[in-house]
This record gives sequence, C-alpha cells and structure tokens, in this order.
Amino acid sequence: MANAKRDYRAEYDKYQGTSDQKKNRAKRNSARSQLMKEGRVSKGDGMDVDHKKPLSKGGSTAASNLRAVSKNVNRSFPRTKTGAIKTKKS
Repeated sequence: MANAKRDYRAEYDKYQGTSDQKKNRAKRNSARSQLMKEGRVSKGDGMDVDHKKPLSKGGSTAASNLRAVSKNVNRSFPRTKTGAIKTKKS
C-alpha cells in the first residue's frame, strides 16, 4: 500500500464532498476564525484549534469547547492497527 497512489478525486466524491462534511468543515473554519479574532492563534503559528468535545461526538464551536493546541498534540491520538482512533474503555 505504501506505493499505491492516492485517488484524491474519489476520496473527495465519497467523503469530503458530502454535504455533512462540508458543514463540518465550515464549523471548523468558523472555530479557527473565532480564535484568530481573540488572538489565540494566527496564521503559520503551528497551532490547531481543538474541540474539547469533537464535532463528530456532538460537540459545538462554542468558545467553551475550543482551545488552541500544537499540531503535534492535536494530531497524535493513539491509533489501532487499521488507523482508527482508539477509544477509552470504561
């Protein structure tokens, strides 16, 4: 799989281009805009806007649900062998 070429067009058509994903992308862009206005993040600063409760789990873009964290912290979740994010077991 390492040498396989990624079909970005198909990926967009099947996932990123769906109306739900477009709405989520707009929410993420809005959240970043909010924190930029507050001066907590800026373009090129290496920070991500993190939703404490993810949009996929019913979170919102309310200020109380947003925080600025480094890209390394925000993008380094424990993963399973298939690449899915590991969930906490109760």
